[in-house]
Amino acid sequence: MGEFRKLQGCEMNRLSAEQYLMTPKHPLYLLLHNIRSMWNVGSMFRTADAAGVKKIILSGYTATPPRKEIEKTALGAQDTVPWEYCADPLEAVNKLKECGVKICALEITSGSVPYTEVKRSCFPLCLVVSNEVDGIEPKLLNLCDEVLEIPQYGTKHSLNVAVAAGVALFEMVRILREDPQRFGF
Repeated sequence: MGEFRKLQGCEMNRLSAEQYLMTPKHPLYLLLHNIRSMWNVGSMFRTADAAGVKKIILSGYTATPPRKEIEKTALGAQDTVPWEYCADPLEAVNKLKECGVKICALEITSGSVPYTEVKRSCFPLCLVVSNEVDGIEPKLLNLCDEVLEIPQYGTKHSLNVAVAAGVALFEMVRILREDPQRFGF
């Protein structure tokens, strides 16, 4: 049995905010549409920072920083992850598509595929997540190139939106990191 010691912050090789802003980011975008909870928004900022996401796009009635509720869970990530607000998610998606970004909804639908089936050729990629109760509205869902789902084995068949985004984002990072030279890491 190994002996483990929790590392202190100074031992974790953490980047300063200034260093982080200068590091290359993964070709990943995260679109948050009509997210009700500001704590979920903050949590997704924090996860996006940890995953090295290129940008977060907030749309609809999703709250934007600065808000104390976002800051409470983001722990400063609202200042390190580039973000923008675009009221209309369809406009944001069309702009991303014009730049060659593949749009992938995170939802359970007819025709959705497991999130683990994403291939390296799918990047750059934007992961779309939406309302905690209603999910992604049909107009936005139908504009997506693909729908990814996280298989679930219990009775609920849903995860908290911030948890689901984290699961999917880190799978995307794993896929990207399998071939670091292709993406400059």
